[in-house]
Amino acid sequence: METEEQARNRFQSELEFIQCLANPNYLNFLAQRGFLRERPFINYLKYLLYWKEPEYAKFLKYPHCLHMLELLQYEHFRKELVNAQCAKFIDEQQLLHWQHYSRKRTRLQQALAEQQQQPQQPPHGNATAK
Repeated sequence: METEEQARNRFQSELEFIQCLANPNYLNFLAQRGFLRERPFINYLKYLLYWKEPEYAKFLKYPHCLHMLELLQYEHFRKELVNAQCAKFIDEQQLLHWQHYSRKRTRLQQALAEQQQQPQQPPHGNATAK
């Protein structure tokens, strides 16, 4: 039976590890060292899928790691990560995604701020003054 302190340490360790999976260069490192071919490690990655549950995912600072964890369930993806060009491509795609997301979020926030600054106009229709 695991003590409360052991459970807290395991939670913290798994939280730190799973977030490292968002880094394609780290995945390339794991692949080049053969970890992604070892059955115990692959089983561990499968075990970590519980982090996709909302009660655990809410603790993630880098939720993109969940997508990588999902992809790591596939042997073909794990094999491709040995190639540094694959890791570089993923890294570039992540950067493009984050840039697009940031720009889109900024535009949405600006539009919302502009909307809130405009005076409220009465609804259009056949309303008659009494």
